[in-house]
Amino acid sequence: MTQDSTWLSVPELVTILGQPVGRIHRLVEEHRLPGSRRNGPLQVPAAAIRDGEPLPDLKGTLLVLLDLGLTEDEAIDWMLAEDDALGMTPFAAMRVGQKAAVRRAAQLLG
Repeated sequence: MTQDSTWLSVPELVTILGQPVGRIHRLVEEHRLPGSRRNGPLQVPAAAIRDGEPLPDLKGTLLVLLDLGLTEDEAIDWMLAEDDALGMTPFAAMRVGQKAAVRRAAQLLG
């Protein structure tokens, strides 16, 4: 299983981020972390975390996707899927500092 397909539960996020449960939920509500309940309890893609912190460019990218009318689940699916223009997943591109390229690719969805 690759990191881009691994999902983290809230208890796992508490351990990884060193934050209480309420703060984890607030990070999701503030779009600092993308969260999904499609498989039951809240989960976050592991690809959204780097060095024990949410990816710093994630909030702006997630807001672009939501502003285009995507649901949170659709936005997560897009960030996990290989993008031809990027040559990798948007999460992977953000992890290597290609925020602008990811946001350009996201804007093409609209």
